[in-house]
Amino acid sequence: MTPLGRVLLRLVVVPLGALAAVCASVAVLVLLHWQTLARAFDDPALTDDQMMTAFMLAPAALFLLVSSGVAILLPAAIGVVLAEAFAIRSFLFHVGNGGLAAWIGWFVSNGGGASVASAAAERLPVYGDPRFIVVAGLAAGFVYWAVAGWNAGLRPPAAPAS
Repeated sequence: MTPLGRVLLRLVVVPLGALAAVCASVAVLVLLHWQTLARAFDDPALTDDQMMTAFMLAPAALFLLVSSGVAILLPAAIGVVLAEAFAIRSFLFHVGNGGLAAWIGWFVSNGGGASVASAAAERLPVYGDPRFIVVAGLAAGFVYWAVAGWNAGLRPPAAPAS
């Protein structure tokens, strides 16, 4: 593959990997909060109109969750740039980058204080526990590695020795 072809490939694969990573982190957060979501819809006082409204607003809620996931995973871009610049293809690097970036994004977006974190947990309980955020970041790092990180950099991966 020519160097220009490799650059064009990276320009497609890296954003695709980032999109897949954000989707994976959202899926992990939804699975980790499944009991909370199930309790919300299991309320006997919930009328049919309220249930229909909830289903109609579900795409908007998913959009908000994805957009906040993008904001939280934004620090991972530094790790991605380093991986591309130095052709770091390590599974541990990308998974660690996802977990650390998610924690940093959560910490910074909550102002770094416990009182701010508890206020954020009351507003949006999905982001209340940093352990859940880190697990979502680890999953995002793994998915990014699986899509784009395993062959990072402008140099192609070395052929295995026979």
